[in-house]
Amino acid sequence: MNTLLNIKAFLVVARTGSFSAAARELTVAPSVVTKRITRLEDQMGAQLFIRSTRALSLTPAGERLLPSFQRLVGELEELIGGHGAPPERGIEGHLRIKGPTTITSLLLAGIFSDFHSRHPGLTLDIVLLDRSVNPLEENFDLVIGALPASFPNVIDVPLCPYPVVVVASPSYLQEHGTPQHPTDVTEHKCLTSVLLGTTWLFERSPGTLSVEVRSKMHANDGRVLREAARRGNGIAPLPRFLVEEDLRTGTLVQVLEEFPVPVFWLKALVPRIKMNKPAVSELVAYLKMRMHPNPADAAQTQ
Repeated sequence: MNTLLNIKAFLVVARTGSFSAAARELTVAPSVVTKRITRLEDQMGAQLFIRSTRALSLTPAGERLLPSFQRLVGELEELIGGHGAPPERGIEGHLRIKGPTTITSLLLAGIFSDFHSRHPGLTLDIVLLDRSVNPLEENFDLVIGALPASFPNVIDVPLCPYPVVVVASPSYLQEHGTPQHPTDVTEHKCLTSVLLGTTWLFERSPGTLSVEVRSKMHANDGRVLREAARRGNGIAPLPRFLVEEDLRTGTLVQVLEEFPVPVFWLKALVPRIKMNKPAVSELVAYLKMRMHPNPADAAQTQ
């Protein structure tokens, strides 16, 4: 048991990069974390961290042992989770989930709440981040995102298509003109997000066209860019579900319809060692049911 505590302390320190941060997460004193790491180093016969006043980093031995320790702890948690509560008590345990800001706020909040109502024995820790996250390295049971990044020993589970459209307000287009070709956007005020950044992709026969744009405003929440587009501040590629009503009322207009943005897929990234954990597999199945065939359905069923 002490060895397991030592290994868990090592994993948290490796992820947070700090003994004090690891102590806060583990709710112990920093001296306890230091002792656990020292004991593990004695057991392994190797120094695992390079300690300095400015930074903390893994040694080559620590880098080599990190994935093995991750698998070991994950398999143990899976084994324990597989013999959890009887069916009449429902699923119990804890899930740590990462989701993008806009999608989680508008679509997933209701889904997570409904899932929790079905399984009140669960505790959920939901973190909103707008960047690629390796769930193994950052200790998440499940990561949801639309970015194409994949990671070793992590399963990608497609949830639903995530179409993006390029939009602008009628007032902006009247003043600045309507782009007729993707390369025209380089002469326009562009509103950017983490999804495409400043490299906008467009489909054209026979392949994909990549255009570098100059960002006049960047935000990690699509609602901020939607409001900027509504007020005539520029052109923005935004998730269709987010601007569906604006397109219907004419508040925003889709441009470059002949050159659509390639369709992204909203997906769940699950560490392979956690895929059979009852709470994880149940949540994945629930997400697939609620979000198929498109994310707008999720909002309508809330």
